Amino acid sequence: MEIKNVSIFFVSASLALSLISIAALQAHAATTDADASDSVTSKQEMKAQKKAESKARRAKKNAELSKLEKNGYNPAGNQSNYPQNLQNAQQKATGQKPTNAPAVAP
Repeated sequence: MEIKNVSIFFVSASLALSLISIAALQAHAATTDADASDSVTSKQEMKAQKKAESKARRAKKNAELSKLEKNGYNPAGNQSNYPQNLQNAQQKATGQKPTNAPAVAP
């Protein structure tokens, strides 16, 4: 009878330990899933932030180029006087009078 009581005790103890370990594993899995979803969210946020920064840089570049084109610079045009043409357009854009007019090629 004493062996039966001891075996019932060990079976009960092992069952209790199993239930505790299952609960602990479920809690760990929930934590791991939350961490995984946080990393996905942070990756998505980082990607969106990079995209927004890239868009802002592109918009700034296009605005600067448009301003220069309105003041006489043509990036697709004759580039024989490239630095001077660009500098003249920059000076016009800031409201200054261009210092050196580009040489006119025959």
